[in-house]
Amino acid sequence: MTRTTPARPVAVEAVFPELAAYRGRTTRLHPRPGRPGRHDSHVGGPLLWPSDEPWPVCREPHEPETEGYAPEEIRAARAAGAWPRSRPWPVADSPGEGGPTPFVGLAQFFGRDVPGLAAGPGGADLVQLFRCPRTHGPYLERRYLLQWRPAAQTERAAPFLAAAPEVPLLRWEHELPEPCVVHPEEVDTYPWAEDDTLPAALIARIDAWDDDQTAEGGRDAPNYQGALSIPPGWRVGGFPSWASTGPLAIACASCRAPMRLLLTAGGDEMDPDSHSWMPLEDRDPSLQGMASIRGGQSVAQPTRLRFGRDRDLHVFTCPADPGHPPQWVLS
Repeated sequence: MTRTTPARPVAVEAVFPELAAYRGRTTRLHPRPGRPGRHDSHVGGPLLWPSDEPWPVCREPHEPETEGYAPEEIRAARAAGAWPRSRPWPVADSPGEGGPTPFVGLAQFFGRDVPGLAAGPGGADLVQLFRCPRTHGPYLERRYLLQWRPAAQTERAAPFLAAAPEVPLLRWEHELPEPCVVHPEEVDTYPWAEDDTLPAALIARIDAWDDDQTAEGGRDAPNYQGALSIPPGWRVGGFPSWASTGPLAIACASCRAPMRLLLTAGGDEMDPDSHSWMPLEDRDPSLQGMASIRGGQSVAQPTRLRFGRDRDLHVFTCPADPGHPPQWVLS
């Protein structure tokens, strides 16, 4: 099933003609719960992984835990519309103990499915995203991993791994992704308007316009950041949103080249400021605004994943050499 982003509530280039020079494209992925296979682009499904290749593990020391959630109980609770019960973490567990921890496979995307997906090292056109289910250091940091593959070559590498290894307990319920199919759709997008992302005079005009919109239409009036510039949720390419951190300059640690946004993973597909981006297929045409959105959690939080506190995970790669280490930014 396709997903179609509604027309923006305001033609932003008619209000700010200068933005035409900054217009970009992003591919909204529109994940929705389903039954993806290993040969599909998806969030939370089985990864295309040769059976003779070791599964990635995190070998760094991990912070101790007190309780967690068993993956099989998370799945059963979700199916029943309930919340899983937590279990005590093994008493013997402490930082650095327990050996390597398997990474959790979060998503994979094929270039053939996702317009705008930048190629990886050697032209690789399949990217797989992982997260360590444990925390690291006093600030409870997370570790992520990208695996690039040439899709055609990998698809000839049968047999494939039947099931990924799992840890007995996850720290939070939202560590386990819900299997989701994706419905890629390209849309226009514009830079976040803050600091030096756009000319200062243009940002000042956008801020003034936002204030006028709120004064005339109240909190539900469309604003630039929420309704006109960058869509929420999972997407490929385009511009990063900087709601939590403010704009950051992301440079490659290997060559100092400015990095480009490969992928954004979002915990929510909408919030009160961004509900106008919800696809037409997920709306009741007889209703208006947020009241028109159908589907509940399967539409608003389809993957069940969280990245920090209501943040987006931005994955940046080096355009000069995709083999250079990526960077991960929560904003």
